[in-house]
Amino acid sequence: MPLKKFFAAFRPQEPDPAVVDPDAELALGALLVRVAQADREYQAEEIALIDRILCKLYQHNAIEAAKVRATCEKLHTAAPDTDTFGKLIRETTALEKRRKALDALWEVVLADGLQREGEVRIVEEARMAMGLNLSDSEASRARAEAIWKSEAE
Repeated sequence: MPLKKFFAAFRPQEPDPAVVDPDAELALGALLVRVAQADREYQAEEIALIDRILCKLYQHNAIEAAKVRATCEKLHTAAPDTDTFGKLIRETTALEKRRKALDALWEVVLADGLQREGEVRIVEEARMAMGLNLSDSEASRARAEAIWKSEAE
């Protein structure tokens, strides 16, 4: 099945004209869910964080973000590999937005206070597929750590 048809199956029938690329949004959302579920412990804090990230990046209200996340959970279950999601984001998203997507992935990795190998592997696969380099990842991780440190204070 072509990738466009695969994503079309998860998209609302009447797309919101305010959303520039729903495929990239769904791909990032599915990656966020994939990272959060990598440790087999999908915690309420991670779910709430994904919703906040979707609100921030795509200007959703809380209900819209929860609906998108629910769609992304389904997409993740039926999903292609991480590389496919990352490539879709690379092909449809400007560099700065790809960096913000990487920031979001690191935020989810750090959400439960533990950094697990499986989560980091998914982020690194996504980073490479999104066309970002190791220094982008290190900077994203540092920004995510700063966010969590400031929230803990």
